Amino acid sequence: MSDLEVVEASVNDAAEVCAVIQAAMRVAVSAQERVGPPATAQQTVESVAEVIERDGGLLCRVDGVPAGALLFADEGNGALRLRGVATLPHLQSRGVATAVVGVAEEVAADRGYDDVVLRIRSDLPATVNFWQRRGYAELAPPAGTCLTLGKALPVEVVTRSPHDSWAVGGCIARLAKPGDVVILTGDLGAGKTTLTRGIAKGLRVRGEVTSPTFVIARVHPPMGHGPALVHVDAYRLGSTLELDDLDLDAALDESVTVVEWGQGIAEGLATNLLSVAIERTRGGDTVAARRWGQAAEEDAEDVRSITVTPTGARWVGAGVRSAVTASSTYVAP
Repeated sequence: MSDLEVVEASVNDAAEVCAVIQAAMRVAVSAQERVGPPATAQQTVESVAEVIERDGGLLCRVDGVPAGALLFADEGNGALRLRGVATLPHLQSRGVATAVVGVAEEVAADRGYDDVVLRIRSDLPATVNFWQRRGYAELAPPAGTCLTLGKALPVEVVTRSPHDSWAVGGCIARLAKPGDVVILTGDLGAGKTTLTRGIAKGLRVRGEVTSPTFVIARVHPPMGHGPALVHVDAYRLGSTLELDDLDLDAALDESVTVVEWGQGIAEGLATNLLSVAIERTRGGDTVAARRWGQAAEEDAEDVRSITVTPTGARWVGAGVRSAVTASSTYVAP
């Protein structure tokens, strides 16, 4: 079994990072993949060291041998750009590229970025497919052969009361626009309807939000000029076809649609989704509870771990991570 390691590169790693990038570019050109060497292929060890010192980078080694690398660039507006992404072709089957991208996203999140973006060649379909399979969406039409892709990063927050979960719902309402679909998952009693009430309050819609288990879908019209809230419970639905039978299409474009128990059923409603997973603590002994030092069961009863995962180009630039993180400190009245 091979030993694969991805580390944040230091200036002392510049020569190895540069060598991986240049070797990967040489192979691409010699394979006649219709691509000219990008700027990173012309960089020197000194210029790579300068980038690493300023913005950082990653180096992947397989059995101690340099196999993959990338450089970071602060894109501004809450985005970290990946540049010079490269893997040695004879080691690609070892999962080098996937490992490097995964660590890059973790680094971006740890640094407080909302999004990750990159620019690639649009005339390399295998490369485009690689990034799209990992949730990267096209942010703008291709400019020549350059394609800009981006991904809004997921965020996890811990709430200590129903009011805190309610506040996360209010944050989602402030981010939401007509046409957005929010999919809620979590065990019975996890707080999906509580979070939906926060969304409803933030959208300023009419009517009390209750679990629609027996009605399946309710429409809450706005009190002003904002979007309506369509609240759907997919618990009793067995397939996407049954969801289609509800004929939500007419309301989707003008409303914010929240689907409880929607995982595996509601993803086809829109290209741009917010998936919200709520983990309820049990006996004070979960990751969420331990983060707050909740040792006693009665103290941890209301602790929830809420993970918000944006999907689609719509959320890149929306500041989802920053907004949701800030909302976890709110206490609703």
